[in-house]
Amino acid sequence: MIDVRTRLLRRGDYIFGSFVRPSTVDGYIVAVNPGDRSDVLGRFAFSLVSVDDAVGAAREAMAPWSAMSVAERAQCIARFGEKLEEAADTYAMLITREGGKPLWEARAEVDATVRAVRLLLADGPPLLDPRVLQQDTAWSERRPVGVVAVITPFTYPMLVPAIHILVALLAGNPVVFKPSKFAPGVGQALAELLDRCRLPRGTFNLVQGSGASVGARLAAHPGIDALLFTGSHRTAAKVRRSLEGRPELPVFFNCGGKGAALVLDDANLDLAAYELCVSAFATGGQRPDAAARVFVAKPRFDQFCDRMAERIGNLKVGYGFDDGVFLGPMISDTHRRQFRGKLDALSDAGHAAIVPGGFADMEGRRGFYVRPAMHWVLRDEALAGEPVGPVIQVYSVDGEDHAVSLHERLPSRLATAVFTEDERRFRSLGERMTTGALHMNRGTSGAALRLASVGRGQSSNGLPGATELIRFLAIPRAVVIDRREYDRSRYVPGAGPLPSLNDDGETIMS
Repeated sequence: MIDVRTRLLRRGDYIFGSFVRPSTVDGYIVAVNPGDRSDVLGRFAFSLVSVDDAVGAAREAMAPWSAMSVAERAQCIARFGEKLEEAADTYAMLITREGGKPLWEARAEVDATVRAVRLLLADGPPLLDPRVLQQDTAWSERRPVGVVAVITPFTYPMLVPAIHILVALLAGNPVVFKPSKFAPGVGQALAELLDRCRLPRGTFNLVQGSGASVGARLAAHPGIDALLFTGSHRTAAKVRRSLEGRPELPVFFNCGGKGAALVLDDANLDLAAYELCVSAFATGGQRPDAAARVFVAKPRFDQFCDRMAERIGNLKVGYGFDDGVFLGPMISDTHRRQFRGKLDALSDAGHAAIVPGGFADMEGRRGFYVRPAMHWVLRDEALAGEPVGPVIQVYSVDGEDHAVSLHERLPSRLATAVFTEDERRFRSLGERMTTGALHMNRGTSGAALRLASVGRGQSSNGLPGATELIRFLAIPRAVVIDRREYDRSRYVPGAGPLPSLNDDGETIMS
C-alpha cells in the first residue's frame, strides 16, 4: 500500500517568475485528503491583492512573450511535457492524495495530459502560421488576444488547466491561473513545472484562493483580455452577470452536465452494464460527463437492472492508494451530503432504490466515502435537476420515440450513449437527439482529445478541443498591400473607390 502524508511546502502564489507569499492575507484554503481527513496537505493563504499583482505581471510579459516565434513558444511547451512525463508517478500520487481519485485513475489523467501536450504541439503551430493569399499582396495572421485568465475545477486538476494554459501560451498569451480550492497542491505543482520551462518573467502566474473571492476578482478584473472558465452552470451564470459591463471580453464557459444513455431492445446488456458503470462511477460520479440517466427498452429493463446491480455490488469503494479500488471518496463533506440528499429526495418521491446508496464507513480512514446507487424512476418529474455523485437513474421506456422524448427534456445533455447492435438505428436516433457528443456502445466519459469541439462548446470527452481554443485565443488579422499605380478611370465621383479582383479572383479593396 502506498501512502504519502508529508505536508506540502506551501510556496505561495507564483507571480512574475517567482513564488511569493501574499503581502496581506484575506483568508486560507486548507488542502485535506478526502480519503483520510487526518492527512492535511497544508494551509494555503490567499490575497485579493495578489490578483492585481499577477495581472500586472502578465501585462508586462505580453510584449516579450508574443514577440517570440511560435517555434520558440512550442519549445517551452515541449519542455513542460518532458518534465511532466519524467515524474509522472509523483504527480499522480499528488492527484490521488489531494483529490481522492484511485491511483490508477490519477495515472491515467497524467498520461492523458502528456498526450494532450504532444497533440497540441502537432496540431497547434500550423494554425498559427500566416496564410498567404497572394505573395507580398495579402495574407492573414493570428495575433494573441492578450492576458488570459484561467479558472478550473477539481475533477481534472491537471488535465483541464494544462490544456487551457498551454494553448493560451502557444498562441502568445500570458496567463493568470487560479486552480480549484480543492486542488491547490496540484496547481502549485503545475506552476513548479512551468517555472522550469524558462518562460519570460510574468508569462505564467498562479493565484491561490476560493472561487467566491479570488476567482471572482480575477474573472472581473479589468486587466484581463480573455477568460477561460470551467465549472458549474450556476457559477458560470454568476460570472456572466459580473461581466455585463464588459461585452467585448472573450469568455469561454466550459460547463459540465451529466450524460445520458439509451439501451435499446437489441443491446448487448453485459457491454452496456460495464460501460455505464465505468462512466457513472469513475471519479466518484463527479465527472462532468458521467452517465446519470439511462432509458431502457421495457422488454430488457429487468435484465439490464439485474446486470447493473450485480456490477455495482462488485465495485470496490475505498482509499485511493489501496489495491483494487474503483470508487474513491467524494471531494468534500458538502458534496457527500448533497449526494445523500438527492437519494433521500428520490426515495421520498417513491422512486424505488434498486441499489441503495448512502454514506460508507472505511475502516481506519475518516473520509468522504459513499456507496453508489441506482434508482428506478417511475415518473417524469425526476428529469429535472442534476443527479449528484455516483448515482444512476433508470427509466423504463416503451420504445425509441418515448426514449427520445424523455432525453430531449433533460436539462443538460453533454454526451449521450446509445447501446444497439444496429448502426442504422444508432444513426437514425442521432438525427433526432440534441447532444454534445454521441457514442455508440461505449460510455459517455472519455474519447480522443484530438476530436474537435462539438455541441455545446465541449469536445467528445467533455473538454474543449485544443484547436478551437487556439482559434479563440488568437485574433485573426488580414493584411493587404496594393502596389499598383493609381488608375484615375477607376474613380467614380460620389461613389468612392470600387472593389476589384486580384489575379486569384479574390476581392481586394482598391
